[in-house]
Amino acid sequence: MAKGITGKEADPRMVYGDIIDLPAPKSKKHPAMSLYDRAPQFAPFAALTGYDDMIQEEARLTDERIEMGEDALNQLNLALQEIAGRIQAGEQPRCSLTYFVPDPMKAGGAYVTRTEEVRRVDLAAGKLILCRKEGYGDEYATVDLHQLLEVTQE
Repeated sequence: MAKGITGKEADPRMVYGDIIDLPAPKSKKHPAMSLYDRAPQFAPFAALTGYDDMIQEEARLTDERIEMGEDALNQLNLALQEIAGRIQAGEQPRCSLTYFVPDPMKAGGAYVTRTEEVRRVDLAAGKLILCRKEGYGDEYATVDLHQLLEVTQE
């Protein structure tokens, strides 16, 4: 008998020679599946669902919060006092605010700069209350004073 490819086993053409050229059997109960329907059976399988999302989240960069020096804090306090004075005079000053927004998913966050109208400076609560409303309760949007980096009036 002829030897196979490695020389150890029998040649499959010799062993299966009587059935190798026969047509594929067709079922009388089940119709043949189209190639379009068969293709998903051989699609790649993601055994670890959510793993790709976890890798992308870990690769996402965040900024560290900047600790302000004494001079920068004094400038910020002066700007907030000036805004509070304008509010007492009946104005709603429009300011450009740069503040830190902590990331809810991981350490760090991002600095955001927005132009907003300021409604009130609440030193007791440590918040800057804006004229814009947000959320379901139509509450005024706020910015934590300790997250502020820079305030410029327009």
